[in-house]
Amino acid sequence: MLVITRRSGERVVLGDDITITVLEISGSTVRLGIDAPTEVPVYRHEIWLAVKAENQAAANAEVTSLPSPVSK
Repeated sequence: MLVITRRSGERVVLGDDITITVLEISGSTVRLGIDAPTEVPVYRHEIWLAVKAENQAAANAEVTSLPSPVSK
């Protein structure tokens, strides 16, 4: 893991097209601005873990446990 010290207003660049800017530091809270192409998904870690768990649960679901389609 690379550890970098940044002050408010300073940036970190990932590759050619992702920039992370430190917007504000207040006590133990840091506000970050992330500038990335729209095709690059950006999630908070806890949201990414929840999405990953839901996707895994769906992939492991038995066909018999899925709801039947609604007839019209």
